[in-house]
Amino acid sequence: MLVPPSLEVFSCFVFYGVLLVVKMYVIAIITGQVRLRNKAFANPEDALRHGGLRFHREDLYVERCRRAHINDLENILPFLFLGSIYSMTAPSLAVARLHFLVFFAARVLHSVAYLCALPAPTRSLAYTVGQVPCVSMAVQILVAVAAYA
Repeated sequence: MLVPPSLEVFSCFVFYGVLLVVKMYVIAIITGQVRLRNKAFANPEDALRHGGLRFHREDLYVERCRRAHINDLENILPFLFLGSIYSMTAPSLAVARLHFLVFFAARVLHSVAYLCALPAPTRSLAYTVGQVPCVSMAVQILVAVAAYA
């Protein structure tokens, strides 16, 4: 059964959710800065503004930054949905905080591993660890609402 979230659990979720959104903005800014530094622009009009069409090209590090950002979109957006609904299942604050903190830490490590090209399997482990709280929240949500389906 879903209930109005407790202020403490929901505030904890909002704290980590906002940190994750800020992290996504930081990755986007890093991507833009790397584009400028490496003069590798996705659009011809941007290349023309920064030195000519020869800079309308791909760059390996720009692509690495873009993939880190895309991976964040693919993982953080579902977390934001799951976390908001999970907050309505009346979890204990300690357990909810653990879910949110583990996901946040795993996503930060994943981004660092991606951007710094850390050796395998760092990025894969960070991804996997980040999925554990999401799967846990999804299962708990399904259990809470199963009687009403």
